[in-house]
Amino acid sequence: MQRALTRISHEILESNRGASDLLILGIPTRGTVLARRIAAIIQRIEPDAPAALAGSLDVTMYRDDLGRTRTRTPSPTDIPTSIDGRTVVLVDDVLFSGRTIRAAFDALSDLGRARAVRLAVLVDRGHRDFPIRADFVGKNLPSATSERINVHLREVDDDDFVSIEGGEA
Repeated sequence: MQRALTRISHEILESNRGASDLLILGIPTRGTVLARRIAAIIQRIEPDAPAALAGSLDVTMYRDDLGRTRTRTPSPTDIPTSIDGRTVVLVDDVLFSGRTIRAAFDALSDLGRARAVRLAVLVDRGHRDFPIRADFVGKNLPSATSERINVHLREVDDDDFVSIEGGEA
């Protein structure tokens, strides 16, 4: 996992030509943890990177499936600076249908006008409902729709690993 996050961090810097206008926003819960990790790696690579590089973007109230899925408790949005004119990198743990990222685009548009929006995910499992593609991917992990990909992070789950459960027997 650390190697994938380090690679993603280098790719973000290379595609952006540095970190001067970067804002890395994680989608709670695990996306926020991953965004902080990526921001810390970027600051080690480029010590002159702004200190307030990472934040979180809650998309709960922007989801189109609120009435069909379990109740979500909104998390606070914490954006350390304006998104206007910045390159925003959205970070999530697993990219599946694309619905969460579509909601994130709606949430961002309410906050201002980013110069560009990029997407970084630890795991891309395919099966999109929306034409959304990650710019930075830790691991492509093709899976059956009946399977569930679980990302465990030490900050939340006391250990770092990815597991797959379910599927056809």
